[in-house]
Amino acid sequence: MSLFRKIFGSKSERSGEELKSDDRGKYMPEIKLPIDERFTINFKANGGKFLYCENLTEIYSNLGNIIEENSWEEEQVLMLDSDLKEKFKNSHLLPTKKISEATYFLTTCENLIANDGSLLISSKQIFEKKLPELPFNFIVFATTSQIVENIGEGLRGIKSKNKQRIPTNITTIKHFKSGDEKDFLSYGSSAKNLYLLLLEDL
Repeated sequence: MSLFRKIFGSKSERSGEELKSDDRGKYMPEIKLPIDERFTINFKANGGKFLYCENLTEIYSNLGNIIEENSWEEEQVLMLDSDLKEKFKNSHLLPTKKISEATYFLTTCENLIANDGSLLISSKQIFEKKLPELPFNFIVFATTSQIVENIGEGLRGIKSKNKQRIPTNITTIKHFKSGDEKDFLSYGSSAKNLYLLLLEDL
């Protein structure tokens, strides 16, 4: 997906204002960015740390870099998803199922929401836990095919994929900044230090 290379190759971080051209007539429709580019811009604006990976080798390498950067080599990781445990079994992690023992949480998500840069999760990832109960540090493994326009589209996708039993505890994570940057818009939400390992699968 050349758009990610385009984003990371450019020196300037484009803001919403920069994307509206002054040369266009005032009644012309605004130029709409591709869905994956919008997600990236909004996710980073929320304070998330984003690592684009072309294959699983890069996923494993970047996971190792995150662990090394934070000195988590001897720390335990909360892993509730057995498929994820299998996928990362050779990554020298120290998994635990006890929240109290974990420094960070490695998980997947249902969808990545483009229009606000949030992550949609459910009981498939966090079981019946509440976000504030989980570790402050999140590492989320997702794929580019999980990017959707909005929460409504994500919810429809969850419903169509799980016709037999729809997951419960569906919520979004949107604030990825430390608690000292709280404002009234994030009041009552649980901010997380979040890394996104995004695998290209389209």
